[in-house]
Amino acid sequence: MLSVFVRSALTKYRRSWLPGQAVVRAMSSSGGAVSPYTTLAISHPAESITHVELHRPEKRNAMNRAFWSEMVDCFNEIAGDPGCRVVVVSGAGTVFTAGIDLMDMAGDILSPEGDDAARIAWNVRKVIAKYQETFSVIEKCPKPVVVAVHGACVGGGVDLITACDIRLCTQDAWFQIKEVDIGLAADVGTLQRLPKVIGSRSLVNELALTARKMFADEAKSSGLVSRVFADKEAMIAAALEMAGEIAGRSPVAVQGTKVNLIYSRDHSVAEGLDYMATWNMSMLQTQDVMKSAQASMEKKSPKTIAFSKL
Repeated sequence: MLSVFVRSALTKYRRSWLPGQAVVRAMSSSGGAVSPYTTLAISHPAESITHVELHRPEKRNAMNRAFWSEMVDCFNEIAGDPGCRVVVVSGAGTVFTAGIDLMDMAGDILSPEGDDAARIAWNVRKVIAKYQETFSVIEKCPKPVVVAVHGACVGGGVDLITACDIRLCTQDAWFQIKEVDIGLAADVGTLQRLPKVIGSRSLVNELALTARKMFADEAKSSGLVSRVFADKEAMIAAALEMAGEIAGRSPVAVQGTKVNLIYSRDHSVAEGLDYMATWNMSMLQTQDVMKSAQASMEKKSPKTIAFSKL
């Protein structure tokens, strides 16, 4: 069953994966639907799976002003889409992302508005909070997010992937917390999330303070990524297969699991258990439990169950 699903998904995905395009962009060129985004390409390679592709390949997927607001709009839409159960994020072109587009973004930080120091600082804080939401919205999205990284993942790219739930990469991938090299401390998520992702605080400090590159093997051994693949094609295939496995489970169970994993990460064990009890006192009252239990007794895959949308 799984192999059939994956072959079908990949066949459909490859048809939509045109050079330099994604399915929504191809549709717009032929007079069909028009993508609302200029920096993202959205496609649906299989039922219940949404693929979000960073799509400025000519700029190495550098994050310009439009990107920071489009990611928020995109993931807010995904969060409210009952037809989506899991998200795959990747980058178009030769690299995942080169990080912040300094030429496009410099004005927001280097030339803030304000009549005095207090007002300038107030406005800078608002800008930073806005940029932080660009990646926090991924974490807040109840749908699990699988990110697939190839080539460079620099600066803001590390902020992005640490907000995702599952991280995969290719053998040629490398990661760099670049901010100290451009005179600032990373301020949109890396310093807060990476210590919770990687077990070694010393390694996190080293990476953040030296801006050295971390390559795929070290990323795997440190826990930044869970799997490494030979090339992008193999990685995307695996990401879609994993997404299919997740999408085949009860959305009540899957989304509840994500919400409680994040809550427990930031709270004590006792607080996490109390929150879990409160969560499941209502979420256990679902037909999904009985359907899943019956499928298990009959030795059937959860993917054979027709779960209601959530």
